[in-house]
Amino acid sequence: MDIKKENVLAAYETARKAGADSTMKVLEQLFGEETFKPKDITERIKTFEDACRELGNGHPFVCAYRAWENGGLNGQEDIDAYLKLRIICAALNEGWEPQFTEDERRYYPWFWLYTQAEIDSMDEEERQDRRMMSTGDYQTDYAGFAFAISINAPSTAHADIGSRLCLKSDTLAVYCGKQFIDLWADFYLIRK
Repeated sequence: MDIKKENVLAAYETARKAGADSTMKVLEQLFGEETFKPKDITERIKTFEDACRELGNGHPFVCAYRAWENGGLNGQEDIDAYLKLRIICAALNEGWEPQFTEDERRYYPWFWLYTQAEIDSMDEEERQDRRMMSTGDYQTDYAGFAFAISINAPSTAHADIGSRLCLKSDTLAVYCGKQFIDLWADFYLIRK
């Protein structure tokens, strides 16, 4: 029997769209799970649920999130968002973890945030130059790289990036910032 790869992939996609999990499992057993995974991680991780699937239910981050979720602790969107973002970042990193060596680069999505009054005071050209994005509840002009620091009297307060939210490339940092902007907004507590 001669089986063409494009036919197997088409059958898998048909089963996926129909919600035929058992058919998908049979195809995965016959041809291997890797055959059906999109090669690019940004194609595989579009939602929080995708990230959980990518890591698997036994991953410590997924287990911790499920315990948090089952604990019934409501009204703490920043903690919920952090637990979700560390799962997403781990999935996007595909096993890479920062080692904090001198020559290692780590990336993080940064946002330049404006108040509604600042946005309203911008002329049309400034708004277009800022490439406004909306989370639904909040608007931000930039999802890329920036740095913010808070300076107090004779000393400075400085916080760097949490290692669980580092990404292995600038491309992944920009993707994560844009694709999961609502979670980042919750993490930074910029929603009302």
